[in-house]
Amino acid sequence: MNSTTNVNQRLISLDVMRGIIMILLAGESARIYESIAQLHPAGIAGILTEQFFHHPWNGLRAWDLVQPAFMTMAGSAMYISYYYKTQKGVTWSQNFRHIALRCLKLFIFGTALHCVYAGRLVWELWNVLTQLSVTTLIAYLIIRRSYGFQLGVSLLLLLATDLLYRFILVPGYEQPFVQDHNFGSFMDMVLMGKLNDGGGWVTINFLPTAAHTIWGVLAGKLLISSRSSAGKIKILLVAGAIGLMAGFGLDWTGITPIIKRIATSSFTLASGGWVMLLLALLYWIIDVKQNVRYAWLATVVGMNAIFIYLFFETVGVQWVNGTTGIFVKGFTGMVGIPESIQEIISAFAVLGLEWGLCYWLYKKKIFFKL
Repeated sequence: MNSTTNVNQRLISLDVMRGIIMILLAGESARIYESIAQLHPAGIAGILTEQFFHHPWNGLRAWDLVQPAFMTMAGSAMYISYYYKTQKGVTWSQNFRHIALRCLKLFIFGTALHCVYAGRLVWELWNVLTQLSVTTLIAYLIIRRSYGFQLGVSLLLLLATDLLYRFILVPGYEQPFVQDHNFGSFMDMVLMGKLNDGGGWVTINFLPTAAHTIWGVLAGKLLISSRSSAGKIKILLVAGAIGLMAGFGLDWTGITPIIKRIATSSFTLASGGWVMLLLALLYWIIDVKQNVRYAWLATVVGMNAIFIYLFFETVGVQWVNGTTGIFVKGFTGMVGIPESIQEIISAFAVLGLEWGLCYWLYKKKIFFKL
């Protein structure tokens, strides 16, 4: 494992990781996990099913890693794109216009999705694309700086968030780690005049989770560097281990609880640690060992991640889910299949149909990239 990455060769592992994330999100949009959960599986099946839902507050489940991974991959892709452009003579300032426009599009799409969900015009800033529009901008502003500087900024963002929650105590919002009574909730009232309906999510999550995008930039810089593959994997593994120890250490000692919904520093560190370990594994399997035979599907999906996310969250959720359910549930009901099983069959039918539509759009080159 002494080979180095050829900077002219695409890192397939990054596309595969983004593709896996989008495939999981597509399953959520098609209500796969929700329909299975309605069976109330017990034992190991129940524990596994639970992992496809966010933790209600203090804790960490597998599904809580999806957004951190998404933001990390966005940072990696941004750095690699930036690097190739600089090789062609594109300056930081020239590329900044492209990044700023992309962030504006992400912000518009993110806020528009909440209008689609609500069925009316609303001003809500909780969507992952809205968050990503800000974290991307923060990461790009320091993209030319050293590893140490960028890492330092990411840790300062976590520290600043922690201090804001602990020391900005407004009446009604003076309980740092209590749902709807913390600094993040106060800022939501300032920015939007409302709180997240029952979820406890807050807008200023973009501040600590900018660390994920910055760490993605650092990972991208590492993976296209001249270091040996073994050296790259070692660094990713060490970074992952440090993140896990720091994040879970803060939680277990009672200093800062792991809470995804307000992106506490402990959550950001622990989730970032898991993402680095997963990236190391995929890089070793795909880019080093060249096990790419079945990677093409995730690669295609990963290269068109934003389009697919928007497609499933708009056309899928608003039209395909319900329309497909009418026929699938109707026919399966006629043959006596229990309603709970009908839901599962319908969800998988939706998933298959939507992926079929996506594949058709891909073949027709209708996909677009932000």
